[in-house]
Amino acid sequence: MGLFLTAEAANSTTSIVSMLAVYAIVIAVFYFLFMRPQRKEQKQKAQILAALAVGDSVRTTGGFIGTVIDINDDMVIVEFGNNKNCRIPMVKEAIVEVEKPEDAVAAAGDASDSKKK
Repeated sequence: MGLFLTAEAANSTTSIVSMLAVYAIVIAVFYFLFMRPQRKEQKQKAQILAALAVGDSVRTTGGFIGTVIDINDDMVIVEFGNNKNCRIPMVKEAIVEVEKPEDAVAAAGDASDSKKK
């Protein structure tokens, strides 16, 4: 008698399987909506910080825009404004955006071309 499933045992097994399927679907939705995009953004930021070079224009989490003048392992020295004495060391993670000097020149060239037309 132990080998045969009764109707109650079959219903409880079905309900457990359906409950586990619902949990699996909820976990998959959370992964694709929250965790996956966050990991993708972290990888993108790591690539940007790895490509950081002296002379790049950066924007910090505080909204300050400056030029990188020195790079250490996890620290960067950024020069802000026209005053050459305003040099602030900061952690690399405080950098939000990086603009290469070549990109700025190309953008300025595109803007001047569109004004001529």
